Amino acid sequence: MPSDSTPRVLLAAVAAVLLWSAIGCHDVFTWFLEVAPVLIGVPYLIWLYPRFRFTNLVYALIAVHAAILMIGGHYTYALMPVFQWIKEWLHLDRNYYDRLGHFAQGFVPAFIAREVLLRATRLERGKMLAYLVFSCCMAISAMYEIFEFVVARASGANADAFLGTQGDVWDTQWDMTWCLIGATCMLLLFTGVHDRALARLKPRQ
Repeated sequence: MPSDSTPRVLLAAVAAVLLWSAIGCHDVFTWFLEVAPVLIGVPYLIWLYPRFRFTNLVYALIAVHAAILMIGGHYTYALMPVFQWIKEWLHLDRNYYDRLGHFAQGFVPAFIAREVLLRATRLERGKMLAYLVFSCCMAISAMYEIFEFVVARASGANADAFLGTQGDVWDTQWDMTWCLIGATCMLLLFTGVHDRALARLKPRQ
């Protein structure tokens, strides 16, 4: 696949999954809240594309993260069928699909933040870069938890499916912990992969 066509193919795939997720979704209000980052982020990436193009690796990861959000919006995180089957098979106490979502919330933004910092600032690879990437991911996680809190306070029981606590009083802390794990995993194991993707960028990018 030609490199320049990859973002367009990924955009088409995301649009198709978005359409599927909206049709017959469990609850329209929950669907809108879950896919809101996609509805905001994708148009922004399209606007940004002529000015700052990310690596194809980052675009692919963003597409995967968007798919996780849209699947969660379609079924709700507590009722996602594959993880519901895993719950019953392993006799777990909850559907763990939301943990995957929060892992991605740390893993994917770590790539994005690292790429922006390396290409748009004079930061060099090292401890300061890793610290800022990690801090950025945790800030995103904290902001999302505050967003969930505001929605819950404003809409009451209507936000139960969006919160997806499934009776766990420590759900917020677990959400942020899985974001931490995702960001740490990226910084410890995948910086080399990211550096190779950055090396393949054309000079005009």
